[in-house]
Amino acid sequence: MIALLDSFGWLAWNLGLVCGAVLVGLLAHYLVFALLGRWAHSLYDLLHAHCYQPARWFAVAITIWMVRPLTSLPASVMQLIDHALSIFWILIFSWLFLRLCGVGHNLLLRRLHIADTDNPRARRITTQLRILNRVLTAAVVVVAVGCVLMTFTEVRQLGLSLLASAGVAGIVVGFAAQRALASLMAGIQLAITQPVQLGDVVVVEDKSGSVEEITLTYVVVRTWDLRRLVVPVSYFIDKPFENWTRVSADLLGTAYLYADYTVPVESVRHELEKVLQASKHWDHKTWNLQVTNISNQVVELRAMLSAADSSALWNLCCEVREKLLDFLQTHCPACLPKVRIQTASDAGHSAEGPVSQSPAAR
Repeated sequence: MIALLDSFGWLAWNLGLVCGAVLVGLLAHYLVFALLGRWAHSLYDLLHAHCYQPARWFAVAITIWMVRPLTSLPASVMQLIDHALSIFWILIFSWLFLRLCGVGHNLLLRRLHIADTDNPRARRITTQLRILNRVLTAAVVVVAVGCVLMTFTEVRQLGLSLLASAGVAGIVVGFAAQRALASLMAGIQLAITQPVQLGDVVVVEDKSGSVEEITLTYVVVRTWDLRRLVVPVSYFIDKPFENWTRVSADLLGTAYLYADYTVPVESVRHELEKVLQASKHWDHKTWNLQVTNISNQVVELRAMLSAADSSALWNLCCEVREKLLDFLQTHCPACLPKVRIQTASDAGHSAEGPVSQSPAAR
């Protein structure tokens, strides 16, 4: 009976120490985050969102490690607990480190205005942060798994025995994963050189769109009709493409108008100026109207326009075409394109002028 009571007391003492350590760790975790919520309002939401769970396990692990010498457990059990705590420390530190990196990443993003149209610096930094964050996550996971495996003696000895064949295995794996490694290196090169950034307006495979996502292996381009074009990162390293917002978002565009030889170019030019002054899409920088071509039927008028971004430029060009067409129909209907026909009998009476017909009459 006395031995049973001693065993029960021994078990209750050790369980009480462990339970008390867990409670102390949870209490310390609660107090730390309560103080952060009172003294660091700007950081509390980020720390709570990213570090609340790993910090709780971290606090529990610390308190258990502190009461470990007070327990009276057998040496074999203590060795097993020490091994478990070593693995636990590795995983908790890796988890907490990645979450703290996430806090720093979000703090930097708060200072940037990625939603603005003309912000190449913000988009450049955001692209670098996201790609480097993915590289760092992969590296930390690999290192953590390697450290966990190294805590097992059997695995460490197995690694030493396979060291001689590691070179051959590395060559085989290198050939097998040649394309994957090339894609990974292209992603890292894209993050460093940055020919394309998040939010850039690009033309890829004759399709225009904005860069929505950049990873280590592919880039997602959102087209104007809300489709997603998934392009490997090697495309932006090996092939030419158009980047409309590489330096700034403002662009120049053209709107063509075709009219008869009798069109009053100066009147159309004044009308274009009125249209641009009244438009919300024009950035008030550049405009011009020129006769760029003359065929045997029509005169080609080119309106050169400027806008703050590609979307505004598209809307501005459509608006200019519509308003200038309405101007010709209303004020100069005789200046609309015509098809001129000269018969053989009219050839000897050229002084009387050619016979003109509208396209509808033809």
